[in-house]
Amino acid sequence: MIKSIEEYLRQLKKELAGCDRATIQDALSDAEEYLRNTLESALEARPDLAEADALLPIIEKYGAPGEIAAAYREIESRVPTTLALARHSGGKSFVSRFFGVFADPKAWGALFYLLFFSLFSGIIYFTWAVTGISLSLGFMVLIIGLPFLGLFVLSVQGIALVEGRVVEALLGVRMPRRPIFSGKSPGWWGRFKTLISEKHTWLSIVYMIIKLPLGIIYFIVFIVLIALSLFGIALPILEQGFDIYPLVINNVPYYTPVWLMPLTVIAGILLIILTMHLAKVLGRMHGALAKALLVRY
Repeated sequence: MIKSIEEYLRQLKKELAGCDRATIQDALSDAEEYLRNTLESALEARPDLAEADALLPIIEKYGAPGEIAAAYREIESRVPTTLALARHSGGKSFVSRFFGVFADPKAWGALFYLLFFSLFSGIIYFTWAVTGISLSLGFMVLIIGLPFLGLFVLSVQGIALVEGRVVEALLGVRMPRRPIFSGKSPGWWGRFKTLISEKHTWLSIVYMIIKLPLGIIYFIVFIVLIALSLFGIALPILEQGFDIYPLVINNVPYYTPVWLMPLTVIAGILLIILTMHLAKVLGRMHGALAKALLVRY
């Protein structure tokens, strides 16, 4: 018989072995929130009741660890559309997969994330992380120091959850879908110590800081590759239609040989295709980084 919530969570985590880490985090957070809130209400109604005795009917109503784990496995088998599309591309030929990258929504999602969202969100995350840490240290000598630090840490968890949802939507990497339940320590001081002592909190701050340099790198790389691709494709039109030449030395324009123009167009097309494939690869790598730093378990 399970006598405590901690024991229930340990058994549930054991039953979920082999599942995605984000799934485990969601399942444990759901279970802990329900059990603790329901147990608190039951003990308030009957203060004379022992915790183990009050917990037994709650678990029977919620479900045994094995039942809950099976339910989550069933839910996870119904994957989102973006993940399903990403997993069902293995049966195609190399040529189909290479040239069909433009029809892959995951490639477009990764390109949008790496080219635009990563830099934009990186600036916000970096600014907030550095400002929050600096102000928290500066206010530590004042009475508002600890409350401000607590609010900052809570905001970090909120940002981590939002970032995870964006990563899952655009990069197709399973991330937590609900916030971490932090009610296991009684009182605000206990919850504050729990938030501060959790490794997940500080790894999330590390992610927020490194997101800016990564966003800058992603932006530069893809802007350069896309510009070169479009230039190669449009070169014949620029030269023949608008008298724009790729090379001018001492006010003397140098033409591209006619026989080379089709090759520049082909090179531009191949480069844009390779750029899309690179976006998919970097998207998977960044998704793995996000999972390593933003997922608790």
